[in-house]
Parts: sequence; structure tokens; C-alpha cells
Amino acid sequence: MMQLLIVEDDQLLNQGITFALRKAGYETISAFTYSEGLKLYQQYPSIGLILLDVNLPDGNGIELCSIIRSRSEVPIIMLTANDTEQDMILGFQTGCDDYMAKPFSIEVLKQRIQAVLRRLKKDDASANRFTSGTLMIDYDKMTVTKSGEPVHLTATEYKLLELLTRCRGQVLTREMMVENVWDIDGNFVELNALSVNIRRLRQKIEDDPKHPCYVRTVFGIGYTWGEKA
Repeated sequence: MMQLLIVEDDQLLNQGITFALRKAGYETISAFTYSEGLKLYQQYPSIGLILLDVNLPDGNGIELCSIIRSRSEVPIIMLTANDTEQDMILGFQTGCDDYMAKPFSIEVLKQRIQAVLRRLKKDDASANRFTSGTLMIDYDKMTVTKSGEPVHLTATEYKLLELLTRCRGQVLTREMMVENVWDIDGNFVELNALSVNIRRLRQKIEDDPKHPCYVRTVFGIGYTWGEKA
């Protein structure tokens, strides 16, 4: 189910949009301030689209759009009473995908959302990404983010992460992982190197490395990828 973030300080409008979009089959998360919007965006990397008001009580939606756009390509539709050409141009230059001037029809808003998502689907047809909990991996760019923030991995740590996530649902033996990450025959690396790199990887991607949710040990065998609840 597509997850939408609604950042709108008008409670009645926020509730009305929420009701209509949930009825249309979307999952919604609501924020009423700049700080709440930024926090929820960072907390939920699976958000598929953001409805963002320009005038918020504790900040400017244009600035929030700029921050979000610097970190991801999630589609953003601006909601605003400022319908001048200059304001709209500023919104598009900041990175929004569409612009809705208040007051607007909820039915038209739903059509705009569908149009933006259709374009996104075409653009991302060849996207090669994986998301679990607050973690997102872009296999094409070889980048990893957690709660919207970049995670800096070594080449070996990234190879281990990619191997585990691409083989999720399987238990990988230690020997298998060494062969895939270091050498096809596993002749040049001690198994201890795997343990060291797994520990470092956990320190970077787990909320609690001592009780890992993602990289799980299968005692006596190896490791497996665990989806975070």
C-alpha cells in the first residue's frame, strides 16, 4: 500500500485529505508542523509521496522541500495559498513535482497524486532498490541510507550487506559468504575476517548492534537477513 505523508497545519484540511486518501486506498501519516514533517520523513523511508504546505507555523515548506530533495527523489506536491507565478516557480525550482493552490478539489488532488505517481513509476521502472525498516539500499548507486541519512560503509561491508539482502530468506554459511565477498575459493581470508566485518556492519546499520534485527546469526552455520518489524 502506498504511504503518503501529509504536512499541513490546517487540522480540518489535513483530516479531510487524510479521510479521502485512506478511502482511496492510500496509507497516510499526518504532520502539522515543519519539525513534525521532517521527523516523520526521516522515520519512514518508505514514504512514497509528500503533500507539503508552504506556510507552516514553525518554518517554511519551501525550505523543508529543499532539505528533503537534497536527500531523496520522493515526489512532493506543494499545497499553498500563494498562487502567484513567482511562488510557483520557486516551488518548482526547489524540487517539488506539482503545485496545488488553495482552495482545491479533493478529487482533483487525487488525480494529481495519481499522475505524479504514474510518472514516477515510469522513471523508476529500472530502479534497483531495497528498503527494510529505516534502511534503504540503492544497488545501482551502491549507497545506503538509514532514516534518510547516508551510511558510510567500506567496500567489504557493502558487499556483505548486498549479499545478505539479495539472498534474504536464505541462510548463508560462513564459507559461502567468504567465497562470494573475498575470493571464489576462499583461500586468502580467514573466517575471523568475516566476523570482524559483520560486527562493523552491525554497528553502522543496527539500532542495537548487540541485539541485531537485520544481520542475524544462525549459530553453527552462518548468517541470514532478518526483516525489521
